[in-house]
Amino acid sequence: MAEKVADYVLGRLRDWEVEHVFAYAGDGINGLLAAWGRAADKPQFIQARHEEMAAFEAVGYAKFSGRVGVCAATSGPGAIHLLNGLYDAKLDHVPVVAIVGQTNRSAMGGSYQQEVDLLSLFKDVASDYCEMVTVPQQLPNVIDRAFRTARARRTVTAVIIPADVQELDYQPPTHAFKMVPSSLDTSTGAPVPAERDIERAATLLNEGGKVAVLVGQGAAGARDEVMELADRLGAGVAKALLGKDVLSDELPYVTGAIGLLGTRPSYELMRDCDTLLAIGSSFPYTQFLPGFGQARGVQIELDPHMAGMRYPFEVNLIGDARETLRLLLPRLEQKKHDVWRRDIERNVERWWKTMDRRAATEADPINPELVAHALSEVVPEDAIISADSGSSANWYARHVRFRGRMRGSLSGNLATMGPGVPYAIGAKFAHPDRPAIALVGDGAMQMNGLAEMITAGKYWREWSDPRLVVGVLNNQDLNQVTWEMRAMSGAPQFEPSQRIPDVPYAEFARSIGLHAVRVESPEGVRDAWREALAADRPSVLEFVTDPAVPPIPPHATWEQAESTVSALLQGDPDRADVVRIGLKQKVQEFLPGRRGRG
Repeated sequence: MAEKVADYVLGRLRDWEVEHVFAYAGDGINGLLAAWGRAADKPQFIQARHEEMAAFEAVGYAKFSGRVGVCAATSGPGAIHLLNGLYDAKLDHVPVVAIVGQTNRSAMGGSYQQEVDLLSLFKDVASDYCEMVTVPQQLPNVIDRAFRTARARRTVTAVIIPADVQELDYQPPTHAFKMVPSSLDTSTGAPVPAERDIERAATLLNEGGKVAVLVGQGAAGARDEVMELADRLGAGVAKALLGKDVLSDELPYVTGAIGLLGTRPSYELMRDCDTLLAIGSSFPYTQFLPGFGQARGVQIELDPHMAGMRYPFEVNLIGDARETLRLLLPRLEQKKHDVWRRDIERNVERWWKTMDRRAATEADPINPELVAHALSEVVPEDAIISADSGSSANWYARHVRFRGRMRGSLSGNLATMGPGVPYAIGAKFAHPDRPAIALVGDGAMQMNGLAEMITAGKYWREWSDPRLVVGVLNNQDLNQVTWEMRAMSGAPQFEPSQRIPDVPYAEFARSIGLHAVRVESPEGVRDAWREALAADRPSVLEFVTDPAVPPIPPHATWEQAESTVSALLQGDPDRADVVRIGLKQKVQEFLPGRRGRG
């Protein structure tokens, strides 16, 4: 039997060392599905419950493996469903290749069933490379360029293959006019800045008296170098949420997350520094960075397109973070760990004591901060943690202390609901020997997490470590939006939009053969995490949490925080005094001796 285009495509994926394709079937990719059967399911077809989940799983796989994630879908609605997950990859600079079907070439332009202009549809999300294969000779160039572009530019690319083209006999490009051959070599390099720019940056950093470092996901491969730099400069290090796993939170100078979901020490670090070094981060909230004119700045950024944004940096070093730091470190002078560094470490120590107290604060029935805090106490050092968008991201950002080989991520720039569970599933295929944990809200769990537990149930026996633990914060409220409404609009909870059904998450998990626990009191929180982490299969932990625990910003004054819940107090007078007293206590813990400072 002659080799079909579909056979060749799967073979080329294997040549690119693709081991998994996250996908959902449809007649627009029937040729590829048949080829998968002939190829003995190599690369492995991972069947999600929805194409959007397939895309999220590819993103999670790429984030936690460092490789290109691959997803596939049929034409029309299947391709449309991929978009949200693909935008998540694009905005977080994650390499993902999407392979999608299309109606037969003979039907194009004829308003045929499921015919969608896919080139226009993917024009933005796959703006760096999107191509339709119309003749076999376009291969292998199209596949190769899709992978090279995704890797080199850390972005999304798309390959569209009409259904009839998938069934054609494969014919390679020949040595002829208007034929485009391709090579498979995957050699890579790590670019570094010019020596004169390294010298400029070193001079600026050596002149700084109060150095602050901000790391993002681009610093992930430079842990040792960042630690050495922080010691050399006597600096504190704040972490953008996508860089949460760059450094251990056990280091005394690591101030934790920065921004709306960040920590008080990170806010103080940026408020008081005179020099800023940003490494591999495009953190967008400039109001949490030093004031303009307050600090001199240096940036290390791999992508020239992303350099020079967010802050008026004097020196923009374009290069790989690890290799750039290796060139920079010998030029940096050893600073004394003086008052600046000691203040940073005292602030960090005070912060974690505050987190201990906040997690221990009584709530009705469970304080959601306790859920994340307790996870931090028992999580294995090789765990991979994903968080969903919503209030669960607040507690992940502030309470979960990373250490050892722990990895973690969430939807950083798109901040979409729904990736928590599929990220964890993607992580399990990237690292089947490591435990994965997802911390999600009940809104995200209802949106798609419940269905995707079916995917976990389908595949967990293939993982050498079967532990995939999903912690659900069940408060029957779209809690983050509720608090944003109170803070920004001065409005109480609008129940038709915010109140959601009470779903038996644990019962559902048990019904499909998974381990599950419903936790209704704070005394059971730690034991539930331990039980799930000792289970022999995936688990769902349903924590019944209090929606009235406010995610107060780390820089808030008491007056600002009180206004955040004024609408709540007006809307629920029976709880007004209780909420006001509890809130005041929490904010004062954030601001010991600093009342009135913004």
